[in-house]
Amino acid sequence: MNAIKSTEYSIYFKDEAYNQLNNYLIDNQINKIFVLVDENTNIHCLPKFTAKISNTIEIVTIIIKAGEINKNITTCIQVWKKLTELQADRKSLMINLGGGMVTDLGGFVASTFKRGVNFINIPTTLLSMVDASVGSKTGVDLDNLKNLIGLFSNPEMVVIDPTFLETISEREIKSGVAEIIKYGLTFNPKLLDDIKHDKWKSINNLNDIIHQSIGIKNKVVLEDFKETNLRKALNYGHTVGHAIESYFLEHQVLENLLHGEAVAIGMVVEAYVSKKLYGFPINELESLKNYILKTYGKITIEKEHYTAILDLMKHDKKNINGVVKYILLKNVGEFVLDTTAPIDLIIEGLDYYQA
Repeated sequence: MNAIKSTEYSIYFKDEAYNQLNNYLIDNQINKIFVLVDENTNIHCLPKFTAKISNTIEIVTIIIKAGEINKNITTCIQVWKKLTELQADRKSLMINLGGGMVTDLGGFVASTFKRGVNFINIPTTLLSMVDASVGSKTGVDLDNLKNLIGLFSNPEMVVIDPTFLETISEREIKSGVAEIIKYGLTFNPKLLDDIKHDKWKSINNLNDIIHQSIGIKNKVVLEDFKETNLRKALNYGHTVGHAIESYFLEHQVLENLLHGEAVAIGMVVEAYVSKKLYGFPINELESLKNYILKTYGKITIEKEHYTAILDLMKHDKKNINGVVKYILLKNVGEFVLDTTAPIDLIIEGLDYYQA
């Protein structure tokens, strides 16, 4: 599987990825490796990773609590203090081994520690492989507001090892599929069709789908690194989706949603609004909703929750002058950037999802 060249780094796949990683460690005279893991990847992924490292460089593990709820400055401070205690320096390397929470937070910590320590991302979930670990975004949540604190910072490389997918649940796999659906809706109708035919359920097909998805995102990133124009399209479904995810995170009774589960709802709601404002075809809308419900089940959002969710959307990082901005669709593969929508239509969209 061919490597993908991004902004000042490359994404490598399977065994070639580990060859490149080992060569990097030798060529750059790394004196110590800090591997950031969460409680899950420490058990299920770290042994697999260390078995692939063919060198004598000291490896130190830093373990953080798992879950989006821990993607915050408090966790960053803990890691910064640990790096200080362990005498990390500018010749150290940080390897972020985990899902999007680990790669986002780890990249942010490395980029700000001593004004920048090199880091490598090794995503272990489907979501982080196709989205979070590629594109040089790092950051953490502020309270439960998604990704408000962060910066753009390039890793040294990204290692894609699909065998890590054997360590996660089907629910986690489906969460990643939601981001692939987004790529299909915005850029690649053929990819969307493959997903709707459940081709991702075959590991051979999934490997190819991962490569395609990374290629789509990377092409967009190369054209618009700082997300001033085209890259905004990759936020389709996220204005509503992030607000739903944040609401479920902060609610004391509701069970937390995975990122992809919330984005899946957001895509249906925003597709409904797209139909109303831009004539997105009704057959595509219904096909999308039916597939989302079949794949993820229906997640109940009570009408009494709508106001809080709508309020959370006001904090979306795409907003301009306090106006909530959306990415909407005219058709599959044809999107509109920086558009607005009446609140009534968002409410109708939430009702449509629930109906």
